[in-house]
Amino acid sequence: MAARITASLLAALWLFAHTCGVWAVVEVNMEEKVEVFREQTAQITCMYTSDEGIGGTSVEWFIVTRSGDMEKIYFQDSFQTKIEPDTPYTSRISVNRTGAGVVVLTINKVQLEDEREFICQIQSFTEGISKGSTNLRVFERPKLPTIEGRTEGVAADQNELTEIGTCEVKNGYPKPNITWYRGENPLQSIPNEVEVSSSTTTESTGLFSVQSKLSLNVKKEDKDAEFYCEVTYPLPGSSAMTETDHINITVFYPSTELYVWVESPEGKIKEGDTVRLRCSGNGNSPSSVLTFKHNDVDIPGDTNVNVLENVSRQDSGVYQCTSIDMNTFLELSNTTTVNVNFLDAAVMTPSESVIMAVGQELEATCNALSSLQTQTIWLKDGEEVAKGHIVTLKATSIDTAGTYMCVVTVPEVDGMETNNTLRVFVKSSPVLSEDDVTEVETKEEMVLLSCYARGFPVPVITWGTHADKDEDFTGGGLVSSFICLLT
Repeated sequence: MAARITASLLAALWLFAHTCGVWAVVEVNMEEKVEVFREQTAQITCMYTSDEGIGGTSVEWFIVTRSGDMEKIYFQDSFQTKIEPDTPYTSRISVNRTGAGVVVLTINKVQLEDEREFICQIQSFTEGISKGSTNLRVFERPKLPTIEGRTEGVAADQNELTEIGTCEVKNGYPKPNITWYRGENPLQSIPNEVEVSSSTTTESTGLFSVQSKLSLNVKKEDKDAEFYCEVTYPLPGSSAMTETDHINITVFYPSTELYVWVESPEGKIKEGDTVRLRCSGNGNSPSSVLTFKHNDVDIPGDTNVNVLENVSRQDSGVYQCTSIDMNTFLELSNTTTVNVNFLDAAVMTPSESVIMAVGQELEATCNALSSLQTQTIWLKDGEEVAKGHIVTLKATSIDTAGTYMCVVTVPEVDGMETNNTLRVFVKSSPVLSEDDVTEVETKEEMVLLSCYARGFPVPVITWGTHADKDEDFTGGGLVSSFICLLT
């Protein structure tokens, strides 16, 4: 009965409007789109203009299904408010009027499935029906991207594509985009040069994961290149970008030049040193085999380092390093010269010892054969007495006697040194030196008496009182001592 009255009333109002010549139209305005993150709250605003008050209009909200049909989710008029049961929004929506002609649909915990068109329909009793729509767009920021580079080396200039890296970004919505870079230059597929292949996986959550692989026809120049991925993805009202770590690849390429040098020691080499010879090319092909020769004689081993221990002058000469690439059979060779410096033992003339008379002169020489310039000094009792290979000794007194040492060094090389000694005796009468003896009055005290006599031949010392004596030769002289008991 109430429905009939309502229908009759509406018909009467419509007839009255036409009879009076007045025909107003309700207008609806809505945003083209609303963007929101997944699991957040979305608000879709429906604004309309009508001469009717709130009591003269009804509001309906619809969704557009995947098949394109309209499905009602909400209805409100002056008599009732109803959220439609058994829809995806039954428990997640609310509708509020925030002012005259403004209706807001609120959707809680937005899901990916909510990305659709929402329709607001306003019906006026006298102005007819009008509707508008808003597309709800849902976003999910993806995880940070990862990159994995090729762990094995790859040979250059093989005229074939080789996979060098994989980038992956997971759980984004809408689908993220991956761009490969070599340095600052983006890479795109070029036949026989570059291949970028991507695949997309839709996870059980509806989010997208994207994997991209880069394959290259690797060139020698790629040995210094850095590769990485740039991931771009949309966000509500904007877009974002993030980069992966940078990777390098190991590129194998044959040498075009070969170098061989003495790695250690630095500077001049002397006998007894350990010498390291290193051989290296400007390539890094693992198929290259290195060999060493010394004066055209093969040295065992196939490494790029040749160690010579405790070298002698026989190790001097030309060392040759040869590289053979077993793939291309390209052979390269280069040489270096090693000079092992030597210093023979010092030879002194006269040798060992000599006897001189007072007033006599003696010329002594000291020489050592060396590959470098030498320098000679003469020492007596640790003090320098002369320089040069020849020294002239004049026996002016017994003080000329003693041990003379010649020291031959090579100034250019630390540690190159040799020496020899000459013992000089000077014939002379004995020279006696007595120690002072303090007089002691105490009886039964032991007293040590000693005297020192110099001369050559070695003098004989005689004590005037019988006692036990002890003698010791020193410095071309004789020290004699005895202990006596004072009574």
